[in-house]
Amino acid sequence: MLVSPALERLIQTLNRFPGIGRKTAQRLAWFLVSQNKDFALELAETITKTVETFTSCGLCNMLSESDPCPFCASAERSDALLCVVESTADIQIIENMNFYTGRYFVLGHLLSPIEGFGPEQIRSGHLLARIKALRPEELVLALKPSPEGEATIHYLSELLKDKGVQVTRLSTGIPFGGDLEYSSQLTLANAWKRRYPV
Repeated sequence: MLVSPALERLIQTLNRFPGIGRKTAQRLAWFLVSQNKDFALELAETITKTVETFTSCGLCNMLSESDPCPFCASAERSDALLCVVESTADIQIIENMNFYTGRYFVLGHLLSPIEGFGPEQIRSGHLLARIKALRPEELVLALKPSPEGEATIHYLSELLKDKGVQVTRLSTGIPFGGDLEYSSQLTLANAWKRRYPV
């Protein structure tokens, strides 16, 4: 079947979503164009307004509607703990455990030279500045146990070796190659409780 250039662009755009293959992208594209146009236009407007509302927190890099973000602005969060995560989505997962009360730092990426993500791309300089400002007692590396996650953990532990902060990581109850996003709350909570020095 001949696909119009406009529809093909829509399919390719939808195909960029994580977990969305070409066939699913095609189904979604056809669904959007076959519905009442009001639905698609409302969806586009909602996406536009939401994306324009969010910005990166100048302190922790979390995507937020305010700068500083609610976690950095809160006087009730503890400076003694700093949790390092890959993405803003990971923060919500950790918050769902309902017992972490420290601060956060979002790397944005894990080290992956093949994909062009080096120390600058994971904001290691910014992290050092945040540690200097907060002076936490413990820095928790809550990163997924994948080759990229392990490389990032090794790099950061070496970088922070003489900074006077205890560096810990989550227990490997989380399967190697797994995402925090797909871990059950119990698995994540147990991995958190059994974190150990790097």
